Amino acid sequence: MQNAAGAQDPDQTDTGNALAPTAALTSPENPWPLALLSKNLKAYIDRAPAAWVEGQVIELNRRSNASFITLRDVDAEVSLSLTVWSTVMNRLELPLERGARVVALIKPDFYVKTGRLSMQTRDIRPVGLGDLLARIERLRQALAAEGLFAAARKQRLPLLPGRIGLITGRNSDAMKDVMRNAALRWPAVEFEVREVAVQGVNAVSEVTRALASLDAMPEVDVIVIARGGGSLEDLLPFSHEDLIRAVAAAQTPVVSAIGHEADRPLLDEVADLRASTPTDAAKRVVPDVGEELSRIGTARSQLRRIMELMLSRETDRLAHIRTRPVLSAPETMLASRAEDVARLRDRAFSAMRSEVRRDADKISYLRAQVRSLSPQKTLDRGYAVVQLADGSVVRDAAEVETDAQLRIRVAAGELGAVATGHR
Repeated sequence: MQNAAGAQDPDQTDTGNALAPTAALTSPENPWPLALLSKNLKAYIDRAPAAWVEGQVIELNRRSNASFITLRDVDAEVSLSLTVWSTVMNRLELPLERGARVVALIKPDFYVKTGRLSMQTRDIRPVGLGDLLARIERLRQALAAEGLFAAARKQRLPLLPGRIGLITGRNSDAMKDVMRNAALRWPAVEFEVREVAVQGVNAVSEVTRALASLDAMPEVDVIVIARGGGSLEDLLPFSHEDLIRAVAAAQTPVVSAIGHEADRPLLDEVADLRASTPTDAAKRVVPDVGEELSRIGTARSQLRRIMELMLSRETDRLAHIRTRPVLSAPETMLASRAEDVARLRDRAFSAMRSEVRRDADKISYLRAQVRSLSPQKTLDRGYAVVQLADGSVVRDAAEVETDAQLRIRVAAGELGAVATGHR
């Protein structure tokens, strides 16, 4: 179907069927025209806002009207091609060079005729050293506020590590310096080496993985991250937030040996110990065997002098004690104590005999009193006890009936009687 102007209606096919309203509803029997897809893609992409991105220039192709740049992410293996018109490039104070770190304002653009997607660069600015230092300083302050750099959380290094974990560049001088100087100080030292990228886009991820691997090994007592210095841009991975947090979370003590005095990376702040150079790290991690042997010799000499002094003092004290009478003639003390014991024993026996005699007299007196008060004594004096037949004692003559049987108890024996009357 044609419209009033004679053109084909884009919403209908040649057979007159209505086109699918969305791409998901298309089919082999009812496809979209390619122009419609391109038109919709153009409209969709045009709605995407412009965005500032950061990366490193790895390719730069200058033309008369435009420059074509390949920009790579600073932390990942991701690249993007940009189109920069000459009007934008001319605004730069200095010519853009390969390897420069830049921020760019880009807007995706879709060219309908060829179906080509391009990234149009509306603005581009180089990232200077001042900008990088300002970013690092802001991150330093934020991490310090979290307490990641606090001295209280730093671990002490072992006096003599059984095995040292070493993270360094592949076949680097830093690795050789650490291992050679450590072996000179302590020949029996052992290393667990991880050779990684120490600059560039893969540095952060490789160093972080190596740190996690060494931290998980119980035989590794300390970990050294070493690099032989470099420019500020080369050392940026050692100020990356992911690496700093990984070091802060490590259970094994970490030594930073980046070897850059001018601008200290944040790794120096979070590490448990900062060494100025890889050589200094080797000296700080293991003791010097010569110095330790000298210290042992000095300690043994001091211990020997102290023992000799103590033995001499105790010998003099024993000699002084042996001159005392108690030790020179100990039998004298025993004889005097034997006399004291005999005297005290005689006094005890005498006191005991006197007490026994006194108590015997008291018992005799009490026995006489008891006997004088006994009924038998009364009977012995001529008295008698009169009882009725039932055994009750007669106390009143009126209680006894005439002809009642009586029992009369005298001092020796009993008598029977019959009551004849009473008065």
